Amino acid sequence: MSDESTNKPPKRSDVTVLLSQARQGDSEALEAVMPVVYEELRAIARRQIHHRSADQTLNTTALVHEAFLKLSRSASPAFEDRCHFFAVAAVAMRQILVDYARRRSAEKRGGGWKRVDLDAENLDLASESELVLDIDDALHKLTDLNPRLTQVVECRFFAGMNEEETALALGVTDRTVRRDWVKARAWLHAELGVV
Repeated sequence: MSDESTNKPPKRSDVTVLLSQARQGDSEALEAVMPVVYEELRAIARRQIHHRSADQTLNTTALVHEAFLKLSRSASPAFEDRCHFFAVAAVAMRQILVDYARRRSAEKRGGGWKRVDLDAENLDLASESELVLDIDDALHKLTDLNPRLTQVVECRFFAGMNEEETALALGVTDRTVRRDWVKARAWLHAELGVV
């Protein structure tokens, strides 16, 4: 008779421990943590592309699988804890979304400027691929000025994290995230010429 507890997925509190064990080379620990982080990645991706158009080929599952592949290709996972894992996942999602936008932009040239709130819930990648590319270019500039502001944008905009999740991922307070988010959005609005 098998112990029922050995077949249960790890709890959220166990993720940091398992990531630590995986960082030390325990492949079974990485396998055990994946069902838990996979579902959380799906939730992040779902928020990220919530308002996609019907003909969009990049869906929640595709984004999660691409991010998961990107994260798991590392020979030695260096995730310090659960929050760090999701911060790294935010960067991976940003890169995937930018690559997707580049492909879409190559397919569809043209189009005028459109007023868009810089909020993850309002991003429609099928029609906003140029905006994603412009945001990526602007974020490279912002990184030179203030890397933490870029990290806040990656967590909030690209990964769809809320203030609390972003604060945990970056090791700062919720209040700092709120201030940084306001600064980053204002800077991006000015840089992108969005009114």
